[in-house]
Amino acid sequence: MLFGVKSVSKDFIHKARGVSDLKCHLVLTTKYRRKVLTDPMLSRLEEIFKNLMEKWEGRLVEFNGERDHVHLLLQYTPQTEPSKLINNLKTVSSRYLRKEFVDEVEKVYGQDVFWTNGYFIASCGGVTVEQLKKYIEDQNRPVE
Repeated sequence: MLFGVKSVSKDFIHKARGVSDLKCHLVLTTKYRRKVLTDPMLSRLEEIFKNLMEKWEGRLVEFNGERDHVHLLLQYTPQTEPSKLINNLKTVSSRYLRKEFVDEVEKVYGQDVFWTNGYFIASCGGVTVEQLKKYIEDQNRPVE
């Protein structure tokens, strides 16, 4: 039992040297916030991101989007460098979308672009910071 919540280890990533549950919320925005994304493109993006996360030994927990941006909830290992992961997600997904949805993308972009250079990322987890602080405060520290 951790933080008063029964752990569900099947949701954790098990590796040789440890067990982890690192998650982040990632938002990617289309270049110039152009409203280029369609429902079939979003479905394809979900498939692309799911496959890429498996290659990175992580997983796509949740995905959705609108016409000009997407939200990803990612689970990854401690060895993963988020900036490299994000660069790979953007590069590969852009390449596939520009190849598979030529007409839709060329109506909006005349050059080989799709995503903005930037992104939003925030760590997230199963407990709040306040719950974690309380758990740490309540540890049985040895008193001498």
